[in-house]
Amino acid sequence: MLRSATSLLKNRFRPALLDALREGYDAKKFTRDVLAGLIVGIVAVPLSMAFAIASGVTPAQGFATGVVAGFLISFLGGSRFQIGGPTGAFIVIICGIIGTHGYQGLAIATLMAGVILVIMGLCGAGAVIKYIPYPVTVGFTSGIALIIFSGQIKDIFGLPLESVPSGFIERIAACARALPELNPWSFGFAILTVATILVLKTRASKIPGSLAALLAVTALAHLPLLWGAAVPVETIGDRFPEIRDGMKFAFPSWQGVDFATLRGLVPSAITIALLASIESLLSAVVADGMTGRKHHSNTELIAQGVANIASPLFGGIPATGAIARTATNIKNGALSPVSGIVHAVFLLLVMLFLGSWAAHVPMAALGGIVAVVAYNMGEWRFFRNILKSTKSDAGVMLATFALTVLVDLTVAIEVGVVLAAFLFIRRVSDTAKAGYITHLVSGFENADRPVGDDPMGLHTRVIPKGVEVFEVEGPLFFGAAEHFKRALGEINVRPRVLIIRMRHAHSLDATALQALEEVSARSAAENTTLILSGVHQQPRAVMERSGLSAKLGAENICDNLDIALARAAAVMESAK
Repeated sequence: MLRSATSLLKNRFRPALLDALREGYDAKKFTRDVLAGLIVGIVAVPLSMAFAIASGVTPAQGFATGVVAGFLISFLGGSRFQIGGPTGAFIVIICGIIGTHGYQGLAIATLMAGVILVIMGLCGAGAVIKYIPYPVTVGFTSGIALIIFSGQIKDIFGLPLESVPSGFIERIAACARALPELNPWSFGFAILTVATILVLKTRASKIPGSLAALLAVTALAHLPLLWGAAVPVETIGDRFPEIRDGMKFAFPSWQGVDFATLRGLVPSAITIALLASIESLLSAVVADGMTGRKHHSNTELIAQGVANIASPLFGGIPATGAIARTATNIKNGALSPVSGIVHAVFLLLVMLFLGSWAAHVPMAALGGIVAVVAYNMGEWRFFRNILKSTKSDAGVMLATFALTVLVDLTVAIEVGVVLAAFLFIRRVSDTAKAGYITHLVSGFENADRPVGDDPMGLHTRVIPKGVEVFEVEGPLFFGAAEHFKRALGEINVRPRVLIIRMRHAHSLDATALQALEEVSARSAAENTTLILSGVHQQPRAVMERSGLSAKLGAENICDNLDIALARAAAVMESAK
């Protein structure tokens, strides 16, 4: 038992840091990683504060997440370049959980999500996550982006709202009512922040746009103090007075946690785990495309899980891989996870020694930064492309998008995946074919290719009178089972021998097996001998385990059509 568990862990858990060190790590590589890590750390400073405040927690908790989770994701992760920390994708989820359960509920849900992620990694779910339909991903990502942007309207316009409603429609309505009282200073600073980020992105991409905009706007907001006037804008210090004394780790209280609380937080924990897995693996895939390296997806999930277990223990929030910061890491010459570790250490130093300076940052500047992140997060180009594709894909995406914005992210993902699964089943079912091909009457074989192209076609065989041949093409699963049964009922007069050709049916599930059981029972009742031809390994194994093979008899399960026809001739001869 212990040996198998050790073997499983070894197969699933391969930290990229160990691979990088085994290949040889010298001072030159370390220097490049340190420089890349420092630059990423600089980029992460404003984002850590912005994402934390937008999520409804303090800037210190955003930094704690970047420090603790960022370190563990790099130290244990399966990607050499992944940078972890708080991201915009979690803002909506965090706000919802805090609004219902408070920070303690968020901490518990994050910890539970971490456990789920570790289990997912150990079970090899890293490859499965990649199969979430793209319309679902685009739908909920774009929906989250819209909600995040709506959450910044208050700070961008400096609206005098005591609280912002959690519902999207209610939030927009409240902001619209308060719009006549907007603060022009706040709006101007927000526009300047956005403009600075966009200009630097196109003209000087090496300069971290978010940090440069933050410093410039903060300096401009406090410049009038030199001659005694103050700009009437809200700052981080106004909203979080305790930050004036510096940033500290805030360890949560676990008192009063019971089973009922844990049970109520399970859906939130699942949502956090699912979103963290999708975001982190997507970021790792992007990194692979930029570098030509390959990440270990299951290792990445385990690292994300450990990071999300540790983050709430230090007062942090959910964390995952950050695509933009990971790309910045690569562009600045990172070679190993050491750069991510340096990034986490840099955030720790800023948090401990420069945290009090954050009190001077205008909220409008952070609102502008998050607004840009929200726009970049929304996959609007792919949104338009999917709208122009098939109606089913567009419908799945729009349903996921609408549910994300108007209802709940958890419901949106669940409904989107279920809808996409049903549509996939329908498409696969439509590709499955089934019909009688005796004497090529139905034209089944002619539908796809000339009869002369098939050496095993019926046109070269003699079919005894009283024998009907039925062919299945495509997977025999629950989606195609009804089509299979309906096609079998096409002939009114039952033959003496029914041959079902399964040479193109490579898989068989329980529903299709039940359909075969029904055909077998009906054939026996009507004195028809049922013969299966060209049965592949998987269907044969399923039939043997279920006992269907024993009911039919080994002689009636044939390797190919010729053996099946010979068996049919023998049955017809014995019936005379």
